[in-house]
Amino acid sequence: MFNLEIVKIDPNYCDYLRKFDSKIYYNKYQKENRPFIGVLFKIKNMNYFAPLSSPKAKHLVMKNTIDLIKIKNGELGAINFNNMIPVQENNYERIDLNSSNTLYANLLKQQLKWLNQNKIQIKKKAYNLYRLYKEDKLLANIRNRCCNFILLEEKCFLYNQNLIMN
Repeated sequence: MFNLEIVKIDPNYCDYLRKFDSKIYYNKYQKENRPFIGVLFKIKNMNYFAPLSSPKAKHLVMKNTIDLIKIKNGELGAINFNNMIPVQENNYERIDLNSSNTLYANLLKQQLKWLNQNKIQIKKKAYNLYRLYKEDKLLANIRNRCCNFILLEEKCFLYNQNLIMN
């Protein structure tokens, strides 16, 4: 089993997907060029990206749910599985965490360490949410906060097919 990776998503790809699903995260700090960072893993034959949330006070009191897992009990943030999106290799770039020693890079290193120590649990949680979504077995409030994984897989394929053809 391979390790999880932290990657940065191409903002143009997110803009494209947002045309089909309004739940795709915005990069809230675009003017600062803050990267859209998350964890990369496979569900069936598709790579998926789940956004990482930086630590916030609310994470310490929140509970893990079917679509959210706290990283180190919330001390290091959370993963939002409801906002995971399908990606192919040209939609993201790997982040070299060894090339920087900033506070942010150190946080990402701590997150990645915890993520890889808990990768089986993370992959199971992501797959379970995906499966329940696909089988239409989620409670309405949970389903409504999820991206449309099935539609986005189709749009991911089309986007990347157009990139290759152009």
